[in-house]
Amino acid sequence: MGNRLTKVITRTGDQGGTGMADGSRRDKNDVRVHCLGEVDELNAHIGIVLSLLEDGAAQQLLFAIQHDLFDIGAELCQPGKQLISEEYVSALEKGVDELNAGLPALEEFILPGGTHAVAAIQLARTVCRRVERGLVDLNQQEPSNPVTCRYLNRLSDLLFVLGRWQAHEDGSGEVYWNSKHSRLNRGQ
Repeated sequence: MGNRLTKVITRTGDQGGTGMADGSRRDKNDVRVHCLGEVDELNAHIGIVLSLLEDGAAQQLLFAIQHDLFDIGAELCQPGKQLISEEYVSALEKGVDELNAGLPALEEFILPGGTHAVAAIQLARTVCRRVERGLVDLNQQEPSNPVTCRYLNRLSDLLFVLGRWQAHEDGSGEVYWNSKHSRLNRGQ
């Protein structure tokens, strides 16, 4: 484990820079630093989701994902470091399959909403997609672990399916998109 903070106020970032775990410094608007912040934000959203779910397998899965996101942060703050492996991706795929197994076939587009928990899960999914886009930007500037992008793509899939699962689990049901265009054409 790297150095632990013993002093929170260091003033080292007052000029718009931040220290990386490898000892280098980057501007706070650097694409790698943006990715770090977005991963942190995603982890916070997952924390909100955790606070809204009942104890169970979904909570355990999300708690493990929070640890994975810290591994992604460790990769990002140490250019060249690779912690995320195919095993991480496989674990998400297994989670998607388990959550999706009892759900009805998806025949409509789903609106984010329903209960607080379902809405929070869908918000976390959209933040995950933003993290993924940021990582693509980073990879265009400087190479990073290609498996991490696959992990984030699977994570957004998992969050989508988790939202569906939660809507069925809590009995609130899914909210389906009803296009205004379609409603107008049907005379509604």
